[in-house]
Amino acid sequence: MRQRFSDEQIVAILREGEGGADSIRDVCRKHAITETTFYRWRRRFGAMSKPEVRRLRELERENERLKRMMAERDIELDIIKEFLAKNS
Repeated sequence: MRQRFSDEQIVAILREGEGGADSIRDVCRKHAITETTFYRWRRRFGAMSKPEVRRLRELERENERLKRMMAERDIELDIIKEFLAKNS
């Protein structure tokens, strides 16, 4: 699923909604999002600043990379176990 807004843009939209100049409904209409989406974003990114969001994204990427490494290691161990079982 491709995101239409970057995490930094989401934080900017949330700050705009919290600014009080426009209502949340107006901010949602301006950016063509639903209020449900706004509140979902606020639940995820509400207290974060842009640098914190960038750091979160980096950590998520690193986590994905480590998960792939673990999966590959598990596959290699299974192959070695099968090989040893056949040769015993």
